[in-house]
Amino acid sequence: MKDYTVQKGSVVAPEEFHITIISDGPYMVYGKPPMKQQFIMLNEDRQPWYFKAGRSFSTDKEPTAICRCGSSKNAPYCDGSHVNADWDPTLTAPEEPLLLGAVAYNGPKLILSDNEIYCAFARMCDAKGQVWNRVMMDDDESVKLTKRESEHCPVGRLSAWNKETGEPYEPDLKPSLGLIEDPQIHSSGALWVFGGIPLSRQDGFTYEVRNRMTLCRCGQSANKPFCNGAHASMKWNDGLGGEPDGEEF
Repeated sequence: MKDYTVQKGSVVAPEEFHITIISDGPYMVYGKPPMKQQFIMLNEDRQPWYFKAGRSFSTDKEPTAICRCGSSKNAPYCDGSHVNADWDPTLTAPEEPLLLGAVAYNGPKLILSDNEIYCAFARMCDAKGQVWNRVMMDDDESVKLTKRESEHCPVGRLSAWNKETGEPYEPDLKPSLGLIEDPQIHSSGALWVFGGIPLSRQDGFTYEVRNRMTLCRCGQSANKPFCNGAHASMKWNDGLGGEPDGEEF
């Protein structure tokens, strides 16, 4: 196995899985990971609270080219539109591990790490009084909510840590891909990469391997290849339609 930088709490996916970013084009996906729509769903208070799967999309063609310019007429796949699209493909994200730029909130029972530049605007951290407030409380409900809301951050911007062991609380995610859809704001979102799939540039540099990360699909992120929520402000839509009718997370 290659000598990857791996975020604590993450496990590198089996060797067949990896993604290469074409410098002025799509994501090239290897290993045939399953890929499904993932809809952001609301709770009883009409706040974003969980994901529900929708349509599946094939990755049987290897490699599978996934659009990252936001202009493909054959989404989620690349159709060559990046050649004439109004976008900047430059990869501007920091090369260092996510936690090096994170702020730590030291609560009585948990630590919350937060690196804001990776925010994918899923908003599940806000639904129950905001996770930054909850981590500073010591009641059982606040501890439970801090863990849950951190684990539902699709990019891993937020992580809850056990103060005694120094280990993060991470969901058990298998190598797979999600196409985030956000019906509440009438927008499509990032390419959600689960389960420690390595992500490399064409020049061979491999970003830190993480259990969960989100990659820009709209072409407008200022933190490429990662999503920074730009799709929300521009109301970008991939045109896939579909309904949330699958498993919940």
